[in-house]
Amino acid sequence: MLSIARSRRILHYYYYHYYHSSFPLWRQNLSSNSFSPPECHYSQDHHRLLCILEGCKKSPNLRTTVGTHAYVIKLGYGMYPSLVSLMVVTYVSCDKLNLARQLLDEIPTGYFDAVSANLMIASFMKMGAVDVAKKIFNEVPLRDLVTWNSLIGGYVKNDMFKEALSVFRKMLRSNVEPDGYSFASIITACARLGAIDHAKWVHHLMTEKKIELNYILSSALIDMYSKCGRIEIARGIFDSVKRTNVSVWNALINGLAIHGLALDAIGVFSQMGPENVSPDSITFIGLLTACSHCGLVEEGWKYFDLMKSMYLMEPQLEHYGAMVDLLGRAGLLDEAYTMVKEMPIQPDAVIWRTFLSASRIHKSSEMGEVASTKISHLGSGDYVLLSNIYCSTNKWDSAEKVRCVMKRKGVRKSSGKSWVEVGNIVHQFKAGDRSHPEAELIYKTLKELIHRTKLEGFISTTELVLMDISDEEKEENLSYHSEKLALAYGILKSIPGTHIQVSKNLRTCPDCHSWIKVVAKVLNREIIVRDRIRFHHFVDGYCSCGDYW
Repeated sequence: MLSIARSRRILHYYYYHYYHSSFPLWRQNLSSNSFSPPECHYSQDHHRLLCILEGCKKSPNLRTTVGTHAYVIKLGYGMYPSLVSLMVVTYVSCDKLNLARQLLDEIPTGYFDAVSANLMIASFMKMGAVDVAKKIFNEVPLRDLVTWNSLIGGYVKNDMFKEALSVFRKMLRSNVEPDGYSFASIITACARLGAIDHAKWVHHLMTEKKIELNYILSSALIDMYSKCGRIEIARGIFDSVKRTNVSVWNALINGLAIHGLALDAIGVFSQMGPENVSPDSITFIGLLTACSHCGLVEEGWKYFDLMKSMYLMEPQLEHYGAMVDLLGRAGLLDEAYTMVKEMPIQPDAVIWRTFLSASRIHKSSEMGEVASTKISHLGSGDYVLLSNIYCSTNKWDSAEKVRCVMKRKGVRKSSGKSWVEVGNIVHQFKAGDRSHPEAELIYKTLKELIHRTKLEGFISTTELVLMDISDEEKEENLSYHSEKLALAYGILKSIPGTHIQVSKNLRTCPDCHSWIKVVAKVLNREIIVRDRIRFHHFVDGYCSCGDYW
């Protein structure tokens, strides 16, 4: 039982520092006009306490929350699931995760019903406290479908896609029937992982369980197959479902965009008018992105102007960002910089990072320095981009200064991670990773591939290695990037003639991109790589991006 003495341990600090000092505010909220005195009936007290806590949750107010908590205990309602769970969630909304956890630790988890548990799981997942949400899920005695969906959806929102798939399979084994929400979450997990075998299994399961395809699920399926490298399957789904909602069109247009099929995306857009579907702002983001990946500057300007003139839409930050990306990739850095300066909206860090990336591609250290000074809080990727610019122009002293700043501020470079799906299992690799059970075979295979590509004339692209060291040492640093390890494992575990798909969390580097082109030619294999920017289809020594990415 949650005794008053134990509860005081939670309230001790905040009770004395906030409750007393803010008593007038607390009393105002719990006065005779808004709160019943202790002798009133339970139903009135309970309802009003719930209303006050709901108000605190929506408009976080720590002082009122602590005061209400004290009153809950004083009235003897400290063991009512609805009040205690809402109190936990309210502390979370007040950004007092420590108090929420402490309150939760004081109460047997089995004490909560499914409704209360679901509320807390969703709230903790929203705050990123995955461990607490998982603890509640594991200990709550009664789970309903919403409980499972809350955990699966929470994992997806926290980018824990393999964990989401694992819980989904566990749910099926527990004889809990998934619904449309379950499938929407797990389809997103498959899409983000680029796991085609899992994607096909989930789609088959949906058909088997006769889940009705609404526009949300139709869009999700198109997006999933697009991001799993199967754009033709995505097209087939688009042709077979109802297309009255713009989301379905957006899913295909954006899918075509990330595959570098700009003309196809424009063709789909041209069909929207005859089918009486009006585009929205997301439609134009897809079109501008498609133009950006293919260097279609004139077409990009056309659609940017069209959304304003014909559809009376005011461009948002995302549209300006797409245009800066389009101009920057095309080498029109002056035009891109002018657009950023003349935007009617204050440019955010994302737009300046886009400009910084374009400066790196075109080796403009001057423009890169301008962009970096505009980003108030440089992240690891920003430092790396700026350092790459200096390295590519042999300004080693400047690159070293950037590295020293990173070291002084404790900023670490984001580690590259790559995934490859083999035998219905998603295998993850990091650069130089030797943790895989078959690491010895993987490295042996990779060394053989490197040897064969050198015989074909491959030369490492070492200009972006972030150190002023010998070419031989630079080449060694590039040899064990995560996508190379993932590809080596995919080749090791597949038969000749089958295609291999690798997904990466960062932009693939020029060296890996050039190397994979040669591997595809040497092995006569189709290799698909999805990086943070787009898809790359490697066949017979060529890439679908045309080296424009």
